[in-house]
Amino acid sequence: MSDDKQVIFSMSGLSKTYQSTGKQVLKNIHLSFFYGAKIGILGLNGSGKSSLLKIIAGVDKNYQGDINFLPGYSVGFLEQEPILDETKTVMDIVKEGVAETVAVLDEYNKINDQFGLEEVYSDADKMEKLMNRQAELQDQIDASDAWELDTKLEIAMDAFALQNQIHLFQYFLEENDAE
Repeated sequence: MSDDKQVIFSMSGLSKTYQSTGKQVLKNIHLSFFYGAKIGILGLNGSGKSSLLKIIAGVDKNYQGDINFLPGYSVGFLEQEPILDETKTVMDIVKEGVAETVAVLDEYNKINDQFGLEEVYSDADKMEKLMNRQAELQDQIDASDAWELDTKLEIAMDAFALQNQIHLFQYFLEENDAE
């Protein structure tokens, strides 16, 4: 079956009630996402959009119902109002979200550097071990499209910059409304 016809995520009979208030925000939700699908979640304030996304991302595990991911797929989650470490650059923060992929690319690059060392290229066993590990990493990189990581990070950084501009604009609107 082609990837675009595969259901990579499904949710059935999902309900969420906040124990502290007894308010049910999600009731008997059924969803399925195909590979590559673009998903939008719309609703009024307080209708459970953020709760649903936190459940999908695995941040909130206090719910009733079933959630299934196709093996090899996962979800990340970025808070609407993240608390960011002010000592880090935007790129540092964005890379935290893809630390596993960065680690695979770093290991791949270190192996490439080792191929140039005489103690490696003159030892057939060392070369074979490195080539085998490099092949494993290559498969991981190809499967996750990690060669495009820099482009994806630039897009994410642009989104952060846009979000900051929106917040700044909203702040000035609120300040002007208060006058």
